[in-house]
Amino acid sequence: MSNIVLGTCSWNYSSWVGLVYKEKRLSPADYLKEYTKKFGTAEIDSWFYRIPSRQQVLSYARNAPDDFSFTCKITRDITMPFLRGETDIKNPKFLDPEFFKAFCDAISFLIDRIELIIFEFEYLNKAKMMSVFEFIDRFGDFKNKIGNELPVGIETRNSNYLTREYFEFLYSSRISHVFCEKQYMPHVFDVYSEYKDLISGKSVIRLLGEDRAEIERKSGKKWDRIVKEVPTKDKIVSMSLDMKNRVIINVNNHYEGSAPLTIDCLKKMFKDRGVTVS
Repeated sequence: MSNIVLGTCSWNYSSWVGLVYKEKRLSPADYLKEYTKKFGTAEIDSWFYRIPSRQQVLSYARNAPDDFSFTCKITRDITMPFLRGETDIKNPKFLDPEFFKAFCDAISFLIDRIELIIFEFEYLNKAKMMSVFEFIDRFGDFKNKIGNELPVGIETRNSNYLTREYFEFLYSSRISHVFCEKQYMPHVFDVYSEYKDLISGKSVIRLLGEDRAEIERKSGKKWDRIVKEVPTKDKIVSMSLDMKNRVIINVNNHYEGSAPLTIDCLKKMFKDRGVTVS
């Protein structure tokens, strides 16, 4: 494996026919075999909404070569302090080690190819989490219970959590910070520049984009062209090259309008720096 690998956030898009695929397919698993010929990794986004079936996990395992890797989001039930749609009913699955075990059991046929299990948290206001220190205590207790056998990372939507104390916690607990280039969050290269002495292990950079509604309006949700170029991609490249650990860059269609075309551009930028990435 190369030190830097690029892939997309999900891959089940019929509008990528001509860019990635020869023809429209019936299911994500059907697209995957052709996808793996162009990219070295993929983010599994759909597991965020539900624990996958054994059949789905097996279909992914069978349609991807052994040297192909994934990142995945853990099902959101474990990252929500309160039940969905409720403000005063606590979620019994929140940071529950037994739920984590159930998720890992469900994906067992693919788990040896999962580079990072991403815990994506919603924005946590004070009614949901009093402070970053409470978050550190609660996730720290959870991490102690699940151990270090599997690689996990946190994606926070709280910019106020991005403090030295937070990154010291991640570093000491062997938890990856998931860099998220997204609306209302600081640029990932600024976060890296400030805390790079506390970044270790695998790093995931998720390029999600700013205004989703604007990109959807401009693209018509047809993801086969760049509709709004991001001028700071060179900083993503510089940040990735500065990292000493393995770097996984996952690109969303909402970043510029077409994740495959963004990746083509990034690969050229890396090549111009004398680096070939997969």
